[in-house]
Amino acid sequence: MIKIGILGDIGSGKSFVSKLFGYPVFNADKEVSNIYKKNKNCFKKLKKKLPKFIISFPIKKKQLQNAILENKNNLKKIESIIHPEVKKNLKNFIKLNKSKKILIFDIPLLIENKIYKNNFVLVYVDAKKKDINKKLRERKNYNKKVIKKLRNSQLHLEIKKKKAHYIIKNKFKKKHLKNNVKILLKKILKNERNST
Repeated sequence: MIKIGILGDIGSGKSFVSKLFGYPVFNADKEVSNIYKKNKNCFKKLKKKLPKFIISFPIKKKQLQNAILENKNNLKKIESIIHPEVKKNLKNFIKLNKSKKILIFDIPLLIENKIYKNNFVLVYVDAKKKDINKKLRERKNYNKKVIKKLRNSQLHLEIKKKKAHYIIKNKFKKKHLKNNVKILLKKILKNERNST
């Protein structure tokens, strides 16, 4: 099985690129969103740690944003409760898809949380800052300060870029990107065949 980890900046198009591979995708952001909506146990733990902010279930993004903006340590508190749940779901995802040839991992903190192992193929999605910011402003829950705090909790982009085995340019043109992913997938499969 080939495990492909997708790296890149917030808003660089990692999730879109992940889907283009055409294989099962573990999307950490979606998992986190589901935990906030459906996991009562996590809600109780968060309410205990952040009673001033976490008020109602399902947890609203606004409550979390306010907690993060108030104090950067609150992000660590949130992550300490959410990340173990995400890792649990990740193990289940791998187990469920163990017969698949390729799995895609769209996890913002893939490297930071030491989720990836040496057997991961790392792909960095490279996009221009102005294109990224334009895309971010289109998001429903866009908050510049929150994005900044989230970026600060992640490894520097240059480090991620250096760690990547492949770099894919995203100019936010669907056809161009589709083609790039197709070419990249062929390269990955060829290199994996040659290394076994």
